[in-house]
Order: sequence, then structure tokens, then C-alpha cells
Amino acid sequence: MTEIYVHRGLDPALAEQVSAQLMAHDALGSHARDELGLSAQARARPLQAALASAASFATGAVLPLAVAVFAPQRYLMLCIVVVSLACLLVLGGWSAKVGGADMRTGALRVTFWSALAMAVTTLVGALAGTLNS
Repeated sequence: MTEIYVHRGLDPALAEQVSAQLMAHDALGSHARDELGLSAQARARPLQAALASAASFATGAVLPLAVAVFAPQRYLMLCIVVVSLACLLVLGGWSAKVGGADMRTGALRVTFWSALAMAVTTLVGALAGTLNS
């Protein structure tokens, strides 16, 4: 712990004193905060993430449904896939941000797994003979 405080700008004697006092007060909390960067402010908020996810799924369904109503029949499947993935990209990032996670990671994770699910569903439909082109 002393090295962390010296690295942050304290002189070695003061860093040793700070380290000793923090360890005496809350050793586990001090290590979690200063060595691992864990704190109450930086932790994920699962309830907010769940609510944001529910809102994003409901909101995300509106635009693809509108596309299904208004897109030309010839390009219907392509339009729905593109619009759905675009919505999932945006709303996945938004959900991650509201939940306290990295936006880019959340957006890409949601979009990747959704695209994979669409591809597997399409393949199963084609194999079952129910896919209409």
C-alpha cells in the first residue's frame, strides 16, 4: 500500500503512515479501493441495469415493428434485420451506460449475440423449410 501512495505523490514516510492508519481502520476496504480500484461509486448497479434493459427492449421493438409494416415486401427481411441490429446497438450502449458499465462493450455484446441469435434462428428456419424468401 505504501508504494501506491508514494506513486501518487506522497513522500515515503507519510505514505507509510497513511498506509498503516488505513490498514488499522479497514484493511480490506483499503486494499479493494487502492489496489483494485473497487469502490461503492464504481460498482455496477444491477437494478438500474435491469430496468434499463427492460425499457430498451420495449423501445427497441417499436422501430422494427414499424419497418415490418412499411418496408417493401421484397426487402422486408433485410430491412428488419438491419433496423433491429441498429436499435440493439444503440439501446445496448444506453443500457450499459445507465447500468454503470462501458457503453461500447455493452453495445457490441448485445449486437453480436443478437446477430448470432438471428443467424441461428434463420438457419433453423431454413432447415425446417419454413423460411420464405
